[in-house]
This record gives sequence, C-alpha cells and structure tokens, in this order.
Amino acid sequence: MFGWEFPPHIAGGLGTACYGLTKGMSHLPDLDVIFVVPKAYGDEDQSMIRLVGANNVKVKERKLNLSHFKKQLDYIEVDSKLVPYVDPEEFWKLTTYEVSGIKKYVQVNEEGYINFTGKYGKDLLKEIYNYAIVANVIAQDYEFDVIHAHDWLAYPAGIAAKEASGKPLVIHVHATDFDRSGGNVNPTVFDIERKGMIAADKIITVSNLTRDTVIHKYGIPAEKVVTVYNAVDPLKDDLKNVFKKGVKEKLVTFLGRITHQKGPEYFVEAANLVLQKMDNVRFVMAGSGDMMEKMIRRAAELKITHKFHFTGFLRGPEVFSMLSLSDLYIMPSVSEPFGISPLEAMQSNVPVIISRQSGVAEILTYAIKVNYWDVHAMADAIYGVLNYPALSSMFKKYGKQEVDNLKWENSALKVKEVYESVINS
Repeated sequence: MFGWEFPPHIAGGLGTACYGLTKGMSHLPDLDVIFVVPKAYGDEDQSMIRLVGANNVKVKERKLNLSHFKKQLDYIEVDSKLVPYVDPEEFWKLTTYEVSGIKKYVQVNEEGYINFTGKYGKDLLKEIYNYAIVANVIAQDYEFDVIHAHDWLAYPAGIAAKEASGKPLVIHVHATDFDRSGGNVNPTVFDIERKGMIAADKIITVSNLTRDTVIHKYGIPAEKVVTVYNAVDPLKDDLKNVFKKGVKEKLVTFLGRITHQKGPEYFVEAANLVLQKMDNVRFVMAGSGDMMEKMIRRAAELKITHKFHFTGFLRGPEVFSMLSLSDLYIMPSVSEPFGISPLEAMQSNVPVIISRQSGVAEILTYAIKVNYWDVHAMADAIYGVLNYPALSSMFKKYGKQEVDNLKWENSALKVKEVYESVINS
C-alpha cells in the first residue's frame, strides 16, 4: 500500500483515512499490510501494519525495469533538477524549465538513499517521481499479492510497483483535482490521475459523487469503479469533553482547510445573517489555507470580527477539544469527495450541517443538508439548531447512534472484496 502521509504526520483527511482503513484491515484474518510512505519518522503506530519509508530504501546501482518511463534505468548520482516545481497551495501553479538529454537523473545521498521531505512543498512533483523509482525497488524486494495506491501522489508509485512485479493495482481516489481546484484543473495533476486510473485493475472511490467524477470526467468504464465509504475511529475516552466552554454564547464551528473547495466564504456570509437575528453566538473558523486572509478581511468588512475567531491549523486532540466546545459544526464544502470531520463532530455529540455537495451526505440521515451556495438556508438551519433545544438534542442523540455504526472494519471488508476480485480475475 502506497500513501503520502500516516499519523501522527498528517496534513488532512488523507492520512486519517489511510490510518483508519489499515486499522480496520488489521482485524481481518489472512490480510497483512505493508504501508509505504515517502518519509518515515520512526514514531508512527506500527502495531497493525509494517511501515516502510522510501527514504530508508537503498536504491544506488539498482536495475529498474520501468516501461512507464520508456526505458530501463540505472541510478546515476548527479546534482540535477528534474521536473516542474509545484507550489503547496490547492491551485497548483506550475513553473517549468528545460531538462536536456534523454536520461533521467536522480540525486541520492552518500549512502545511496533518496532524501524525501514527505511534505507538499515546491519539490512535490520531483518527490512523486522519486517515490515511483523507489516503489519499483520495493516491489522487487517484498512478497505481496496486490498493490494499493492512495490518491494521485501515490499513483505513479503504484504503476511502477505493478511494472516491477506484474501484480494487480488498485487505486483509491480520495479526491480529484476537480474537487481541489474548483474546476480549474491543473493539466499535470489531471494527467497523473488519469494515467493511474487507466493503469489500475480496479478503482475505489470514497463516494458515488467521486465515482461519477471518475467515470464522466476521466472517461473510465463504470464497471471498473467501486464505491467504498470511509468511516471513523471510536472516540477515545481521553478525548471526550476535554474542555468546558468559558463563555455563555453558543459556538458554531467550521473546521477544515480554508480553501475554495471547503466553502469558507459561505460560512462567513451565513454567520453575518445569523448575527443579525441573535447576539448570543460566536463563530469559529479553525484551520489554515490560502483563503484565510481573505476571510479575515471579509469578516472585518461585515463588522463581525468581535464575534468571529480564527484558530489556525488544529491537529489530533486539538480537533476534539474544539468540537467539545462547539454547539454546532458546519461543513459548507463546494466539492467534498467524502468528509470525515462531520463524523468526528457527531461522535462528539455535536449537531452538523453539511453541504449536499459532499460524499458523506450520501450516508448520513441525522445531518442537516443544504446547498453550499444557499447561505440563507444555512443561516436558517443554524438559527433553528441554536434556538430550539429539542431539535439540537434530537440530532445529537440519533447522530451519535448513526455514526457509531460506521466502522472501518466494514470498509476494510469491502476493500478486501475488491482485492479478491483483481487477484482472481
């Protein structure tokens, strides 16, 4: 299994989903997982899996059979830039430069290892390419039955492993560039995604919303694409009710990346409408992203900053601390392939409002659903939950019951069925 991040070193939902799925798989008999990341730090939880860091795999002077890269390659040590840089923001603005000659060169350190940051920085495409090179080596050194690659960052690694081993490839689509970019698709990312989808023997999507995108936007046959919904880990006792609220006002929380995909501007506009009707409420935007400054400026323009808080990026226990303080959670995403955070809120006995444009809306009954752009409907829903205790109590009680039945073990069973279908085909 190839991924880009694994707890505790995560930047968002991808690492959380990978961890939950592998944890669910650990309960299944006759199923063992080797999980590969670009950079292993040594403090990851390996009680359920074997974790391999590409940064710890020696590749110097290894023969690589990579038809995907057109020719057989030897490792050659040079200080050479390789591929276009990409900036870490969601819109992936590319700058390119010439690479002369026909050979691909990869820089290794004195011990014969490739250095990886494992981050989403300016060298991201270079690291994706290098990750694929190491994947080819790993596929030669380990025994396995199936390859599973998570999201576009790992698709080239999955392809390289398939070419080295001849084993079937399953790719897991947690999001597409149509989701991340708001339709302004980066052609380089789109190309990587589509090549992964074409090379895969089977494709897993996290919702039918994403499945439709894969079929219609990427031209993939419907019979090749299977939906397996995400789940959520049971809430640990030490994360329950971490803090008590120090103010009498109600707290309404947005928690996620502050980017176009997550719809933060609709949260701000709905907050302004609610504050015109009631005063005993505060709004919290927890997270970071390229739209954060714009949201701060908009709150200032609306003169609601005395009722609006920006926390910055929250991780791990901080997320559940914020949820324990909240009276309502809102996910107004413009395009959300799934969305695990509403499940975490419901676990924490917090009512949720989610956009109809989210994959998680397909499986939740006890969540209020609105169109992301309909800020008046969103404001009405916020007002209703905050002012009618019986409504809030109903969503808390039945929402908690509903989400407690969404188990990673069930998702893992469906993934295992996908494995068996490609192994036996």
